[in-house]
Amino acid sequence: MAEFTPRVFSGIQPSGGLTLGNYLGAITKFVDMQNAGTHETIYCMVDLHAITVWQDPATLRHNTRELCAGFLASGIDPEKSILINQSQVPEHAQLGWIFNCVARMGWMGRMTQWKDKSGENAEGASLGLFAYPALMAADILVYHATHVPVGDDQKQHLELTRDVATKFNHDYGVDFFPITEPVIEGAATRVMSLRDGTKKMSKSDPVDASRINLTDDADAIAKKFRKAKTDPDPLPGSAAGLEGRPDARNLVNIYAALAGRSVDDVLAEQEGKMFGYFKQELADLAVEKLSPISGEMSRLMQDTSEIDRILSRGAERAREITVPILERVYDIVGMVR
Repeated sequence: MAEFTPRVFSGIQPSGGLTLGNYLGAITKFVDMQNAGTHETIYCMVDLHAITVWQDPATLRHNTRELCAGFLASGIDPEKSILINQSQVPEHAQLGWIFNCVARMGWMGRMTQWKDKSGENAEGASLGLFAYPALMAADILVYHATHVPVGDDQKQHLELTRDVATKFNHDYGVDFFPITEPVIEGAATRVMSLRDGTKKMSKSDPVDASRINLTDDADAIAKKFRKAKTDPDPLPGSAAGLEGRPDARNLVNIYAALAGRSVDDVLAEQEGKMFGYFKQELADLAVEKLSPISGEMSRLMQDTSEIDRILSRGAERAREITVPILERVYDIVGMVR
């Protein structure tokens, strides 16, 4: 078996503002993996994926830069990690075409996200939306990434990435692509709506009070938590006591994640307290943790030349990895170079 450099790849679509859900569910994990120093880390704004549905061009440019600002403000260090915009590294799209020819139509048709996003109008959906998982496989494998942090909604796509790598290696009689391993997120990282604890916090929710945006200032953060939906019962002494209380569970999970503590540890300390008190404590903690991020994002977005410079340098570093890998793929497939 070939040996591969331990390397992590992950990306987020620049299709709207970052939320607390993105921060706790993904970006904090990215920072932890970067700082652990056990893997090379590559983090990406996947703008090619974003355009599988219509994007206003000016808004897409703004969102891409704002997402980069969010990465930087949250602790992604462009010297320790490679931070890139997908479309600035053309090997993503080039390998994506090769993988379009490796992946099978049946594989794509079974993708849950395809079914969800195309809905009843599959005939009117873009070809890019259908082929999305092949490009995602290319995003990962063009770096020979060995590990990818994934949530529940991306597990199926990573399984397809593994299928593509296996089929390519088998079809061409090589041991070239790694079989990428998932890094599964912890259960407490799933952040739900502040207005409905049964629904995931989403940047597409029309009610702004349902989410914490990383661009929110201290006043907005505090106000949203103080008004967050809860129930009239006091806090229990353990996680088992949150069963059947989704709004309560959500706020306790958020507090625990922001504090870097377990849910049971938080509840042991807060047992018997009412949510009016707890929400104020949560608001204070969130302001302490998130206000510096929103402030730094605002600074970076006032003059985006620093962001553009970081992304340009990131693309140069990325292509030191991707160009030789793609050249070898072309040689394996039989392209005349």
